[in-house]
Amino acid sequence: MQPENLAYALTQVVHNFGAAALIGASVFWLWPAPRRDHARTFAWAILAAWSAQIASGILFGLTSLYYYGETPDLSAVAMTALVIKVCSAAAGFLLGAWFLARGRDWSLGDVKRVFQTQFALAGLALTGAAFLRWFS
Repeated sequence: MQPENLAYALTQVVHNFGAAALIGASVFWLWPAPRRDHARTFAWAILAAWSAQIASGILFGLTSLYYYGETPDLSAVAMTALVIKVCSAAAGFLLGAWFLARGRDWSLGDVKRVFQTQFALAGLALTGAAFLRWFS
């Protein structure tokens, strides 16, 4: 077994579970009907999932640097997808942190929009992941 393949695979496991948690936490709070209770719990789960996405994304690059001395050569499509993923992750993380810091007294409609936005950002990041994977 090549150690770089193990490193990539373990990083991918974290990345995949983070992506599943992003979609899952958003959907489970929104469906069947959003309620104020447990919103902060699910928001913490989403913040942790974005943190896992960001950390594992950085680890992919660091693994390439360590084993190959450079980051992967990405096509224009793959680079665009990576930028979309990074922007989605940053926006999702900041939105989650903002909600946890300031959203305690927000209306149910405002909280619902936060979770809908988190779901949309997660979907955008997952779509970017597909393009990044197949166009790199």
